[in-house]
Amino acid sequence: MFKSNIRELMDRKGKTVRGISEETELSTRTIHRATQDETIGGCQLNTLAKIGSALGVKTKRLYEETDGKEEE
Repeated sequence: MFKSNIRELMDRKGKTVRGISEETELSTRTIHRATQDETIGGCQLNTLAKIGSALGVKTKRLYEETDGKEEE
């Protein structure tokens, strides 16, 4: 499973879903899906690369791999 860091990075950099969408030419729906832990694993690598570029970070910073267990 994966945990998305995109929302946190967007907040830190003052970026909005609409702003990222316009900058990357990706739909707002695609950006929303990438911000969700449940759906980021289904995103294409080139989609994540575009989002990373818009946020000024490497693609690998957009997510973390988890063991699938709930954190306590």
